[in-house]
Amino acid sequence: MATESQRPVVEPLLMLNLAMYAVVSAIAGWAVNYSINETYDAASRLSYPLRLFPIYFPIGNMATGLFVLFALVAGVVGIGSSIAGILSIREDRPGSWASGASFAVVAWALTLLAMGLACKEIDLKGRNASLRTLEAFTIILTATQLFCVGAFHVGVDGMVSESRRHQAGRV
Repeated sequence: MATESQRPVVEPLLMLNLAMYAVVSAIAGWAVNYSINETYDAASRLSYPLRLFPIYFPIGNMATGLFVLFALVAGVVGIGSSIAGILSIREDRPGSWASGASFAVVAWALTLLAMGLACKEIDLKGRNASLRTLEAFTIILTATQLFCVGAFHVGVDGMVSESRRHQAGRV
């Protein structure tokens, strides 16, 4: 069956993505916590329009706030997607692989959005080592999640064609 040939490819990718999404969530969570703790002191020295932003990020540049928030959302959704994907490929049914593939596409789309903001943050410069690590993990995760989406879809196509071939012999 197609899942037997795809499982050795998809399962290690899902485990890798799970670990990397956990790192992204941890670093982004730290950055949000740090900015909440430092917002009052840092924002009191800012001009009036900048004080209106609820979370001021004293680390990084003007793209840091959106990047960190989207990286946190992508990390949490990616963790859920990886866990759901691992459970769905172990179930070994065409419907379960299709649900795993749809979760993977949603996580990839959010990671792609966070990667775009990471590229903007890199372009603006002025960030610390933690943010550079978060950017690197986000960019790498975009590629590995895309491979995972592709492997899921190849597995789904193989399972669907296999089930159609078995059903064609029946009356």
